[in-house]
Amino acid sequence: MKFGIFYEHQLPRPWQEGAELKLFQDALDQVELADRLGIDHAWEVEHHFLEEYSHSSAPEVFLAACSQRTKNIRLGHGITLMPPNYNHPARVAERIATLDLVSKGRVEWGTGESSALLELGGYRVPVDQKRDQWREAVEQCANMMAMDPYPGFEGKYFSMPCRNIVPKPVQRPHPPLWVACSNRETIKLAAKLGIGALTFAFVDPSEAKQWVDDYYRIFKEECVPVGHAVNPNIAMVSSFSVHHDVEEARRRGQDGFRFFTYALGHHYGFGIHKPGRTNIWEAFEKARQSMPAVGSGEGGIGTPDQLRAHLRKFEEVGVDQVSFIQQGGRNKHEHICQALELFANEVMPEFKERQAERDRKKREELAPFIEKAMARKQYMKPLADSEIPPVVALGRQIAEQAAAKGEPLPQAPTARARYFEQMRREMAEKNLETAEKK
Repeated sequence: MKFGIFYEHQLPRPWQEGAELKLFQDALDQVELADRLGIDHAWEVEHHFLEEYSHSSAPEVFLAACSQRTKNIRLGHGITLMPPNYNHPARVAERIATLDLVSKGRVEWGTGESSALLELGGYRVPVDQKRDQWREAVEQCANMMAMDPYPGFEGKYFSMPCRNIVPKPVQRPHPPLWVACSNRETIKLAAKLGIGALTFAFVDPSEAKQWVDDYYRIFKEECVPVGHAVNPNIAMVSSFSVHHDVEEARRRGQDGFRFFTYALGHHYGFGIHKPGRTNIWEAFEKARQSMPAVGSGEGGIGTPDQLRAHLRKFEEVGVDQVSFIQQGGRNKHEHICQALELFANEVMPEFKERQAERDRKKREELAPFIEKAMARKQYMKPLADSEIPPVVALGRQIAEQAAAKGEPLPQAPTARARYFEQMRREMAEKNLETAEKK
């Protein structure tokens, strides 16, 4: 089983000067440490306007910074918001490919839609359309990265003409594709579409087994890939705070994890939020004593032996990756680093020893099903060279329109525009236009 670290960039009130700067710099240091320790993935969310819960509105910037401070760790969008009002699909394709290039092929492309009204309303994404918008955008964004050129698209939620989206990613046809899942129905959808399931639900191992069994049964029987490659994987999140003294592990990590769940509930479930004014941490402190127990969600908080037993249960039921929520509430940077080091030294090695053999067996088992799934995919029809529409430069259009009307060419407003016009005239005089069109 593989392991990841997971970031929301939480920042409870009150906010002191320099707090966000420290938050981001500490997170960069933590990712750099995780890379040195051999942890497999670093996941970064995309959220907008979710004060205190998540100050991560530009994950592509954070992950790009991580890419230059690390060598091996996989850099995951957990997730990219795909409805076009958040991010135009072509911009997503460009950003994912660029991050893949600067990281030398280490990107995991997670996708989602959000169910927080602060985000959906802020970007005018209709609640009843968000799933369909996600589906359309994901499929077309994958086409953009894989096709040369992209033929263009007239869809229900966005459209664009034929263009060649550049750059292309290192990982072809595109980086591994994931979707955020908070319930079993989305797990089933992920399996049908052949994409990894990033499960942001705190489930115990018995429930995890049902999710895993559903996912791989449907993947084998029904998968029709939405992308140009499949990514059969299930990642689950866990609390995380490890120390040789169990009470110290709880003191260092339990409150932060409970704030994580409380702030999540505030923005997604039960809260009323006044932007710029609501104090979630203050409300959490008042509610702390009456909050229901998180139960199995706190299984990642304890001694190395307790954490090892917790993780073995997920490994045994077939979970492919566990990602740790170690940065929550007011958890301290130095405690997070100490916990990561202890985990890497005393817990992770036995799982690493089993990983290569487990990966080999999984590849062999799934190979025939992947072949059948890819055979079921209906690919977007590429354009023949004769069908690719040429795009006439704006300056040339202006010149040709003036000539057609018998009018003098308008005076070019800038030195650059005058240079281009002179170049056009010289090409015409030297009969280069025919060659240019060819």
